Amino acid sequence: MPGSPYTDLDRPPLSAARLRRALVAPHGPWTRLELRAETGSTNADVAEAARAGEPEGLVVVAERQTAGRGRRGRAWQSPPRAGIAASVLLRPGEADADRGWPPAPQTGYGWLPLLAGVALVETVTRLAELDAALKWPNDLLVGDAKCAGILAEAVPGPEPARPPAIVLGVGLNVTLRADELPENPTGLPATSLQLAGAAATDRDPLLRALLRGIAEWYGEWRAAGGDAVASGLRDAYLAACATIGRQVRVLLPGGEELTGTATGIDTDGQLLITPPPPNPPTPRPLAAGDILHLR
Repeated sequence: MPGSPYTDLDRPPLSAARLRRALVAPHGPWTRLELRAETGSTNADVAEAARAGEPEGLVVVAERQTAGRGRRGRAWQSPPRAGIAASVLLRPGEADADRGWPPAPQTGYGWLPLLAGVALVETVTRLAELDAALKWPNDLLVGDAKCAGILAEAVPGPEPARPPAIVLGVGLNVTLRADELPENPTGLPATSLQLAGAAATDRDPLLRALLRGIAEWYGEWRAAGGDAVASGLRDAYLAACATIGRQVRVLLPGGEELTGTATGIDTDGQLLITPPPPNPPTPRPLAAGDILHLR
């Protein structure tokens, strides 16, 4: 049937009913899940809801994005049902008395995209059975190719005194074919789970595992008062990050370039770059930047 989502058997549609049964309270960790056949950007949709006062726990999933965004305004698009495009709404600055969560300090919000990265690595490693790693701050690598990206955005609330919400979006290439891969302006080649030889490419269990993983790590981090060390998040990220210990070149947001060795992650989630001699061996913390791994 023309226009049917079942015409491509490698790309069956997701079921909103099944996802809600598995993931939405009282049986799951999220409060509301919306599945859209097409949208401009799931991050933009969740940000709009956040500005309107939506409580924490909203999930928006799209079968196709027409204006998906990565960091620095880059486009992230894929054919219908060929990937996972999902965004969630978090309010880490607000206490949750039912769960015993104190407000998390805003200095620790930089850990949220890294938290999503840990959940994504765990999902791909366990279900797709691929060797996956993270390139700080927001790329999932399979081999030397990018398979997913993460974008976190702060959204001010309608009340000036209310802490900002965080919209956390993940875009994962699942069944994209070689001629469908996006071009990446950073020069990093792209891939998909299918092209990388994944053991599983069913988006339903992949999405469920990813959202549960984000919820579990977020719960640990919140229960620890936003402390990435006490929650175990920092150790998990360091174990998954391929950037640590590498020689890197960094393009900073203002256009400055920096070369050195990525020597660690500080308590705020910033990457520590130690410059080469004859510079003083004092690590420089970076909150943002485009990273190129040097061989």
